[in-house]
Amino acid sequence: MSEITQTLVPKTGLAGLKENWRSDLLSGFLVFLIALPLCLGISMASGFPPSAGIITAIIGGMLVSRISGSYITINGPAAGLIVVVLDAVQGLGEGDAMAGYRYTLAAIVVASVLQILMGVFKAGRLSSFFPASVIHGMLAAIGIIIMAKQIHVVLGNAPEKGSSLFSTIAQIPHSILNMNHEIAIIGLTGLAILIIWSQVKNATLKMIPAPLIVVLVGIGLAKYFDLDHEHMYLFLPDAQFLPHHEETVGPKFLVAISDNFMSSFYFPDFSKIATGEFWKAVITIGLVGSLESLLSAMAVDKLDPYKRHSNLDKDLTAVGAGNLLAGLVGGLPMIAEIVRSSANVNNGAKTSWANFFHGCLLLLFVALFPRLIHSIPLAALASLLVFTGFRLASPKSFAMVLGVGKEQLFMFVVTIIGVLATDLLVGVVIGILTKFAIHMLRGVRVNNLFKIHFVVERINDEATVVEIVGAAIFSNFISLKNALAQLAPAKKIIFQLNNAYLIDHTVMEFLHDFEHNYVANGGSCEFLGMEVHDTFSQHPLAVRRMKPDNMSRRKTDHHGMSFTQPKSSPHLALVDTETAQPAALKKKG
Repeated sequence: MSEITQTLVPKTGLAGLKENWRSDLLSGFLVFLIALPLCLGISMASGFPPSAGIITAIIGGMLVSRISGSYITINGPAAGLIVVVLDAVQGLGEGDAMAGYRYTLAAIVVASVLQILMGVFKAGRLSSFFPASVIHGMLAAIGIIIMAKQIHVVLGNAPEKGSSLFSTIAQIPHSILNMNHEIAIIGLTGLAILIIWSQVKNATLKMIPAPLIVVLVGIGLAKYFDLDHEHMYLFLPDAQFLPHHEETVGPKFLVAISDNFMSSFYFPDFSKIATGEFWKAVITIGLVGSLESLLSAMAVDKLDPYKRHSNLDKDLTAVGAGNLLAGLVGGLPMIAEIVRSSANVNNGAKTSWANFFHGCLLLLFVALFPRLIHSIPLAALASLLVFTGFRLASPKSFAMVLGVGKEQLFMFVVTIIGVLATDLLVGVVIGILTKFAIHMLRGVRVNNLFKIHFVVERINDEATVVEIVGAAIFSNFISLKNALAQLAPAKKIIFQLNNAYLIDHTVMEFLHDFEHNYVANGGSCEFLGMEVHDTFSQHPLAVRRMKPDNMSRRKTDHHGMSFTQPKSSPHLALVDTETAQPAALKKKG
């Protein structure tokens, strides 16, 4: 990192508060305006009371911000956890929503203990094990599920109780034909606002959060339609060409929240801890929550104008501690949330105090203005979730994955179908097994699936060569990642790849990010041997496999690994085929 950049990096702790409180308070306030409606919507879509999401965001802001390993992330409930939490509530409750809620709180508590242990034992690096296309497929499937369930709420209807996902999707035409017109006007107006606002380019206007506009317009329409009082109406009674039937509206279409925020706290019920269903909920909540949080934190780091990097293990421990407290008092599980974090960066946040201020403002609001929350229509919140679901599963997501390679799209679609047809965990496992099968069909040996072979050789005080041998894929490159993390900054790193048989998209993405971060901190990276590979698409991070003519030069040792004479890097010694040990070996994976 240059000296100029170092002098501009914001301070942390109390010194950072004193230095940056104005910018962090402003950003915290704007994020609070986004977070309030999203917390309410996510909470109700998850089968929890509306206040549960706010409780989580308050804890995420006021507690987790003080102990986390990140700088500008916002912690709170996220749409990506709706599916796993709702499944837990319905599966554990067996028809009793309140019982399912309290059983799920217990599952959150146990899952949070596992998260803390993962952070303490530095398991944050395990996020690298999950291939990018499978993760994108999981998120797209979650988006489809959210849209399928929430479009009914937008239209003022509800699918039949106990309906399967495919049945819920099949009932959408019925909800369209039998919509509650006044409620649908509120929900569809919210969707229209979100779509229009996403196209606005004016920076000043973009400072006004779209969810805030949706909520304010929704409150206005709810007052106009008098949703505070239950009554029946005829939609367009004077229209001669429309069939008429009476429709009912009332407070049931508004957020139901207690005037006394202290009554919103509930405690977990551990009586199902010995059941398989309980532990399935624990593993799903813990795994998906941890994975999403780590991936979000890494994504937010890329947005940080000061190029700071989160301590992922410390961040995972902090999120686990926040989830522990949230589960004990009635809150949803939290993650490092990407949408609110992105807004935090765009609003000029400098430190984690912005997260703290956003939590404080949420606490202040629910304590002083609970009646205002009650005036928010459910259809307005549902429109926020439908729009969020669409962004997770938009055609752009499919096009982006296809741009990397057809095999990436295949894994992406297989994961989506797996999640929709089974559940989240099984769908992700199906996606990972599909990627293993593709790698083996491309010639990756079984003994190379989980073990990478590489050499780190220091040439002089300024340069280090990293040679990758065989296959570098999502399931085996963690040791390479750890070795690169130990290299001295501001030096020259030469990657020798002409002995690499295959480099998959996940590793290509990692190498690209490593180069970006290393160069940003004053170093340089050079990649040699790229010309010996074919790519599976024009995308710069596409899978690379050794060309057939280069394959013919390979020599196989008795370990089953193959090597070629490095041509473009004369300072590297040949790998000994008997020991697989190079001269001047410094690190070996």
